[in-house]
Amino acid sequence: MQPHRIHEEIPEPGLGTLLGDLARQLKQLASLEARLASTEMSHKASGLGRAVALLAGGGALLYAGVLVILAGLVLLLGLVLPLWLSALIIGAITIVCAYVLVRVGLTALKLLDLVPHTTVESLQSTATWAKEEAA
Repeated sequence: MQPHRIHEEIPEPGLGTLLGDLARQLKQLASLEARLASTEMSHKASGLGRAVALLAGGGALLYAGVLVILAGLVLLLGLVLPLWLSALIIGAITIVCAYVLVRVGLTALKLLDLVPHTTVESLQSTATWAKEEAA
């Protein structure tokens, strides 16, 4: 004799329940998307910080160069050249060095891609999924 199987009908959730579940899941998804965007932007910000540090280093070198190198080397070079010519030469060398540092920093900034691609792709995928589910 075979045991009798009891088939219980599991009631299907109503439209209100389904919409509530969808709203809750979309809220959770939006929260996860925001966390992903925050993490991705934090990672990109660290690269931005390095580039800004190079720019600041170039600016500090320019300032220090103008104050220290001009004063010391102009006087030293002034022993063999007129002071105005020694100041011009030393100033030009200092500015060229600072320009190189600033250019390196600007190039590093241009190479940084600040768009959070992972988040954008995830949001696009979510939007496509939501449209498909709504249809």
